[in-house]
Amino acid sequence: MKTLNSNEWIAHFLASDPPRSKSLVMTIFGDAVVPHGGVVWLGSLIELLAPFGVNDRLLRTSVFRLAQEGWLVSQRDGRRSSYSITPGSQARFARAQRRIYAPLHVHWDGNWTLVMSGNSLGAAERTLLRKELVWEGYGLVSPGVFGHPAGNPDTLDELLARTGTRGKLFICHAAGMPGAQNGRPLREMIDEGWDLRGVIGGYQQFIAQFQPLLALLQAGHRPDPEQAFVIRSLLIHAYRRVQLHDPQLPVELLPEPWPGAAAYELARELYRIVSKAAEQHVLAVLRREDEAAAEAGSEFYQRFGGLA
Repeated sequence: MKTLNSNEWIAHFLASDPPRSKSLVMTIFGDAVVPHGGVVWLGSLIELLAPFGVNDRLLRTSVFRLAQEGWLVSQRDGRRSSYSITPGSQARFARAQRRIYAPLHVHWDGNWTLVMSGNSLGAAERTLLRKELVWEGYGLVSPGVFGHPAGNPDTLDELLARTGTRGKLFICHAAGMPGAQNGRPLREMIDEGWDLRGVIGGYQQFIAQFQPLLALLQAGHRPDPEQAFVIRSLLIHAYRRVQLHDPQLPVELLPEPWPGAAAYELARELYRIVSKAAEQHVLAVLRREDEAAAEAGSEFYQRFGGLA
């Protein structure tokens, strides 16, 4: 592909891999709205989404559906309305944000967290539990048994509360038995519980899409604030689409070379380059509807190991 400028790269990306509007709204909420207080007027949201080809009607439909699904809540002030993340979705939203911007350096201590359902769950509970465990990176290592080699106990406890399965499951930590010669190594459960081909392919596609853009920016091209915002949003939208399907396995258990590491470094470098100009655009748009819109909080500047 020939060398492109920012506008040409954006146009090419939107034509070849257009993001779904509802999912893009969630990306922009997490990446651009939450750092400024988490509340946005509908007029500002319309302006932020316009460069992506999302028109007024499509945006209104998207936020209406997100509100129906419990992700967003609206408030009215006369003829104007604002949107924010619902209290019920804030914890899950915060976990997703931590995963997206945090380094991929989970290490294995040789133990596994195992979750066994037994016969205590109904069909609906079992389906919901499976969905939530898989979203948190757990794999089905044998019938009725989910496992993760780096399971977070607080995250698991919150998941059990959310699914109403506290007290209904068997949960334990497992380690290889010293001296046992006849069993398979626990690290081989990776092959039983996870098919990583989709994640690997997703990371490789992400690198192929964004590496040319990084080369362009490193060569000295600088996008204007709106272009920088669009680039940053497309970057995080594409990255989170892959990264949130990554089970976050310890580095010792991943195939080498693991493309997630290269994808993270690429995302970090691009984010750092465009972030300052992107913030100028975000704040200008927010302040057209709300003169008191806050500057980004300190947590924003800790993303990807620290922003300038």
